[in-house]
Amino acid sequence: MNKGDAQETDGDAGRPMGFWKCWAMSAGVMIGSGVFLLPAVLAPYGSISFLGWLFTSAGAIFVALTLGRLAGRTDESGGFYVYVRDAFGELPGFIVGWSYWAATVFAVAAISVAFAGYLGALAPALAGDNVLQGAVAAVMIWLITGINIRGVSEAAATQLIMTVLKIVPLLMIIGLALFAGDTKNVPAFNPQGLPPYQALAATALLTMWAFVGLEAGVVAAEDVRDAKRTIPRAIVTATLSVAALYIAATAAVMLLLPPAQLAVSEAPFSDAATRLGALGPPIIAIGALISTSGSLNGNVFITGQMPMAAARHGGVPAGLAFQNAGGAPSRALILSSAFATALIVLNYADGLVAAFTFLISMSTLGTLLPYALSALAEIKHSFRAAKAWTALALVALAYSIIAMAGAGAATLLWGLVLIAAGLFVFYVTKLTAKSDAARE
Repeated sequence: MNKGDAQETDGDAGRPMGFWKCWAMSAGVMIGSGVFLLPAVLAPYGSISFLGWLFTSAGAIFVALTLGRLAGRTDESGGFYVYVRDAFGELPGFIVGWSYWAATVFAVAAISVAFAGYLGALAPALAGDNVLQGAVAAVMIWLITGINIRGVSEAAATQLIMTVLKIVPLLMIIGLALFAGDTKNVPAFNPQGLPPYQALAATALLTMWAFVGLEAGVVAAEDVRDAKRTIPRAIVTATLSVAALYIAATAAVMLLLPPAQLAVSEAPFSDAATRLGALGPPIIAIGALISTSGSLNGNVFITGQMPMAAARHGGVPAGLAFQNAGGAPSRALILSSAFATALIVLNYADGLVAAFTFLISMSTLGTLLPYALSALAEIKHSFRAAKAWTALALVALAYSIIAMAGAGAATLLWGLVLIAAGLFVFYVTKLTAKSDAARE
């Protein structure tokens, strides 16, 4: 280690996150409810969904490289919000921060819904009972929120442990498919007869949900040791490893379950694990519960960081910048979890799979906008001096736009409603601040 590294390490001594905790924040948010429920969500599209996986994996890697490049320029917390604000100004930065915060709140609701679905595999009384499932999802949100309120160090340590544990059931199913899978179970290529572009766009949006979270490692830069070097390496490594795991695990489930059964399954990995005997489904269900808990932990962590970053610059009420003794933005965490709980109440009447599908569509759309504008920020930075990085960012931008196109009119309309709500909050906050300053 050279002298510069030693000085940098000494200065970072109080920061709780190194490479592996940063990797776990990204990988652990990605590996959650998405991979465990998506085989059922994708089943109606048939095996053309694998093209969606490949397209999304490539796009996610380009996004990760672009975000890593941006993260290498700052150690300020806020991720997308910071990158876009620095490149284009306060209002664009706020819109991106608001969109990402809303996306993460939707993600918290969706992941807690998935948790309730997998708990039903261990507690049959929950299966099909919308009220009980909704109650379980809400309780889980608040348990994880409690962990995050304790402090950043506790949240990061929890994330690392859960990320390691959640990989085990996925590897078990992949191994099982190698010996017990049947190629006759693979769905037809395009059973709905959709135009190829439409099928690809739809499956790309759904599979992108499984990569939402790759950016989680960039959000809390102030808590990462040697952030400008650690964050880029961690998020790119996380995206590459998770992409390989996702594609293998989805193929494994499709080899193990007939298409008709897969399409209606609320816990496809547990159903696939019946090949392991009586203990198979409970083992997978426990693994899925750990996985969704870890992803929920990472997303709850983000829902506190984003309002805190915006509050420091006056975009939302200043009280949301408050940090407790553990360094956690407790007020922002509580407010965000209250909104996520409300989303569960509003959407659970239609059942688990329907609620999950709506929530992940909204969450994915809300994340793709920050991806696109962050790519534009990188293009602005690199256009004259780094043509290769400009080209890479252009690919990330194109991918984000194509994926957004698959959202459908209803989802896009709700996205516009969310942006309008954010603008209302922004201008009310500014007017309130000016009024308070005038009175003083």
